[in-house]
Formats: sequence, C-alpha cells, structure tokens
Amino acid sequence: MKDSSMSGTQAMSRPLQRFLRATLCMLCGIAVWAVMAAAVAVGPQPDSPEQARERMVREDIAAGGVCDPRVLESMRTTLRHEFVPSSQRSLAYYDMALPIGESQTISGAFVVAYMTEKLEPQPTDRVLEIGTGSGYQAAVLSPLVETVYSIEINRPLGEKAARTLNRLGYRNVITKVNDGFLGWPEHAPFDKIIVTCSPENIPKPLIEQLAEGGRMIIPVGERFEQTLVLLSKRNGEMIKESLLPSLFVPMTGAAEDARKIQPDGTHPALHNGGFEEVLPDSQIPTAWYYGRQMELAEGDDAQQGTRYLRLENSQPGRPAQVFQGFPIDGKIIGRLKIELSARSEGIREGLTADAVPAIVVRFFDQQRSRSAQAHVGPWRGTFAWKRVDGVVSVPSWAREAILQIGMLGATGRFEVDDVRIDPIGR
Repeated sequence: MKDSSMSGTQAMSRPLQRFLRATLCMLCGIAVWAVMAAAVAVGPQPDSPEQARERMVREDIAAGGVCDPRVLESMRTTLRHEFVPSSQRSLAYYDMALPIGESQTISGAFVVAYMTEKLEPQPTDRVLEIGTGSGYQAAVLSPLVETVYSIEINRPLGEKAARTLNRLGYRNVITKVNDGFLGWPEHAPFDKIIVTCSPENIPKPLIEQLAEGGRMIIPVGERFEQTLVLLSKRNGEMIKESLLPSLFVPMTGAAEDARKIQPDGTHPALHNGGFEEVLPDSQIPTAWYYGRQMELAEGDDAQQGTRYLRLENSQPGRPAQVFQGFPIDGKIIGRLKIELSARSEGIREGLTADAVPAIVVRFFDQQRSRSAQAHVGPWRGTFAWKRVDGVVSVPSWAREAILQIGMLGATGRFEVDDVRIDPIGR
C-alpha cells in the first residue's frame, strides 16, 4: 500500500514530534496520508518486535476501532519491519507512513487494518489488490483469504515487493507489474478488491471483475479531496457507501495525468472551511480527514453557517486533530495568511509546556522527499469566539501542503470555524 511521505524534518518540540507521528485517523477511523517524517525523532522502541507489534495493535489499531479478531491477529503476526528499508526499521511499529522508495511509502498500520476489516475477508476469498507498494497489505491479507493477486505499476517497487513476499513465504500471494486499473481478467472474478491509489472515477474493469456479492474498497476523487468508498455488487448493481474523506498519494502513469481536474498550486485554497458540508447521512465533514477526537457541533453560536469543529481531549498527550491538503506552487506563492475563528475552554498544557493548540502547515516538494513546517498560534486557557490570524512563509520548492488543526496533546476543548487561507505572491 502506498502513501505520501516526508523527510528532512526541521527541529521541533516534542509535542509537535508526537503530533506529527500520531495516528492520523478520521473519527477513530482511518490513517491514510500520515504527514509525519520518517526522520522525526521518536521514543525508544519496546524490547522486541513482538512487543512492538502488540503495542501497535493494542494502542493504535484496536483502540482506533478495528475489532475483527482475525484482522487483529494478522496485524499482530505480520512482520511490518521486513517491508520497510533498513534505515526505517526502528520506526516500523509506529502508526506512520514510511518511505519505501520511488516517492512512495508504506501506509500506517491503522489504514491497512481498517481497509482489511471493511473487506470482511473470508478463508475462501480470492482478493485483487491494486497497488502492491511494499507488499505489506498483501501480507496482512494472506492468512485471511485463499489467494491474493496483487498488481503494481511501478516496476522497481513491484519486483522488490515480490522478492520480499517470496522470501517471507507468502505462497498464496501472486504479483505482477502492470496497470492495476485494467485488473487481472484471466483470474477474475474476484470476491474482494482493495485499491490503494486514488483514481478520479472507479475503473470500469474493476467493477466488471468483482464477483456477485463481492466487496471493493477504493479512494475516489480529486487529487486533494477524495472519499474512501465501499462498493458491494448485488444483482449486478454496485451499491456504494461513502466511508470517510481520505488523501492518497498521487498515482503513477496515465490515469493521474488524465485527471479532468488538475491541482492548481497558483491558487491554493481550503475547501469546507466552515464545516457546513458533510458526507451523506453523516456528521463527517467533507475535505477534512484523519480526525481524532473531533466532532461537528451545531448551533446559533457558529461563526459561519450552523456548524463548527470541536476538538476535545482529557488525557495529556492524546491527539485531537484534523487535516486538509492542498496544492501550492512556491515559485509563485511566497506566503500564506491563515485566518480562523477560535474559541477554547479549559485548555491546559499537555505533557510539556508547548503542548498547546495550534495550526500547523507542512510543505512538501513535488517528490514528497523534502519538507518544512510552520505554525500559527498557539492558544491557551479559556476565551470566547475571536478572530485570529497569522502569516507563514512558503518554501520556493513547495508543491503540496497539509494544514493541520490540532491540540498537540493539550487537554480541554478547542473549537474552530471559518478557516481560510489567503495566498500572497512572492
């Protein structure tokens, strides 16, 4: 499975380190594009990989809401450190994206578990995976199903994953290098299909190759605004359920180049900054993802419309946060003015003095191999609604950014509405 990554992290406080490497999940749900650097300093690992996996399953996966015992056991026994470069192995059992080469990463463990559980894997299933990446997702599926057919479009990644899976003895995982959106017709139909790269629309061959009664999980949408969708085939018809907003790494190949709506980094903007738009039949805000300990509040006191964002935490160090990504061209845009309405109640510092709410913006270059960060805030104590703003510098090499609203481990309640960014030319 593939995700975006960053490296070259600048010096930062310990709360911000924890904040950036936290499990980035929506409503105790999904961590897809984990915007933390592999180079971020982290605490010592447990004594053994077994202990590290147990902690990861207990604190990051089960605590986040995954409850299928077979999925939890597979996450507990799959050697995630074998699917990352040796330089990243000390970080393998933190729920974070890690670089695997070719501008791609292995996803955080939570998203692997979450998507696996949503497939409802059965021992007799034949599963098609689009986007082999490191091979980790296929390895997690392997003991849960009959056969995994996995396709990777990037040849170096695909060949390396095949070698790793073969070395570790995953005999029921069959891989090839090809355009995954064409599916694998000679092995169709498939009981389940899992897609770990985001097309603009659901590829028709995958719909055709899904068996009657089968399930497919796939992120669909624009480059910086996607929705994780669960599809079920019933009587030949596809039943669609929107799960969560998500943000996956750009695809490789013609499908990405052929997007009808291409990102425009010369006009960066936030979507749904007033939190008024939600997914159908839900209270999940569109365009914002990887939330933790967040909810939408409604009332006449909203500063724009009728809804606003509420982050609340009672345990020092726990994340309470939400994210949005957007394109930005640092050659054209030199600064960003960030403006929002904020209100707080009983904000207390977390585990250290600088563990307090802030807006953090992280910038990435085109290959997502270089990054820098800036922030607006922080805020402490209790105060009524007020308008706050700040200006951050944009690196000339920046092509993507992620804005994060977070409490950084502080306790109390922090509420936000009408979030805007205003680009300032270089």
